[in-house]
Amino acid sequence: MEYRRLGRSGLRVSTITMGTMTFGGKGGFAAVGNTDVDAARRQVGLALDAGVNLLDTADMYSDGLSEEITGEVLQGLDAGRREDVLVATKARMVVGPGPNDGGASRYHLVRSAERSLKRLRTDHIDLYQIHEWDGQTPLEETLEALDTLVRSGKVRYVGVSNHTGWQLMKALATSDAHGYQRYVSQQIHYTLQARDAEDELVPLSLDQDLGILVWSPLAGGLLSGKYRRDASAPEGSRHLGEWSEPPVHDEGKLHDIVDALVEVGSAHGVSAAQVALAWLLGRPGVTSLVVGARTEEQLADNLAAADLVLADDERARLDAVSAVPLRYPHWHQLATAKERLSEADLSLLGPHLSS
Repeated sequence: MEYRRLGRSGLRVSTITMGTMTFGGKGGFAAVGNTDVDAARRQVGLALDAGVNLLDTADMYSDGLSEEITGEVLQGLDAGRREDVLVATKARMVVGPGPNDGGASRYHLVRSAERSLKRLRTDHIDLYQIHEWDGQTPLEETLEALDTLVRSGKVRYVGVSNHTGWQLMKALATSDAHGYQRYVSQQIHYTLQARDAEDELVPLSLDQDLGILVWSPLAGGLLSGKYRRDASAPEGSRHLGEWSEPPVHDEGKLHDIVDALVEVGSAHGVSAAQVALAWLLGRPGVTSLVVGARTEEQLADNLAAADLVLADDERARLDAVSAVPLRYPHWHQLATAKERLSEADLSLLGPHLSS
């Protein structure tokens, strides 16, 4: 297992993060998984044995049950092993019927942090992430609340998730202007099937030295290899038309990507899922992939991706089959600004300079 620095912080995290959205199976999350405490204990054990040092959860997963299960599992570890495990959670989503049961206000964030600490059975959260943009709460209020949580010792680092480029840049500028704790990472959706993040979020991360954690790196299973062209989906799985995260705009292209993943995987004797994960781990700016699994077998397979090395021609094939046209202003900058491009610019435009 490789460990990478999380943004500009001094914290090093494993390239695979153990995701816990499958823990609990309460309410709508039953469609994702229903891992109980005993199964969670085995899965976390597998992950830790493989070198994983970061677990990711959220207060909204199964109405807090995911955090409770995570806390019970961590409490059962021996002291030495527990000290080496980093815990990340999130807040902002609506978690109740009250008018202040969602958002990034000081009231909601401080209360959510206190509740998460109790469920996780810990005295601090290693990475506390704003789960989604709040366009109504002033950023100064959100960031001051996070700064207070860090200075009080209840939170070690702060991060963000699911923001646009301008929203994230505005937050970083606000932190800099007021001396508040700065986000060290962003958790985003980024896969061979959905490369939108390459336009703004990846270059921003490189420019501002943010870590990138990737949620649902297999596109909710779409890149696992089980959804094939002209074949029925496996029993118990969801049909393509039911997916909303991420949306599938071009089924034909998705199948082309999966075909390539399966063929590359066959050459290595590994699953399509491992190839999809290995491709991501080689992309600019990516720090760690948040991997969740319904079964121990799926988890073990995903963990093995940390050791898979793809050849340059295999990466080029996957790049090509998943490529999207440059959007404005990127195509214009490629034509007129290519003599003064930064490392962040080149993360998107670099491949086009040599094509």
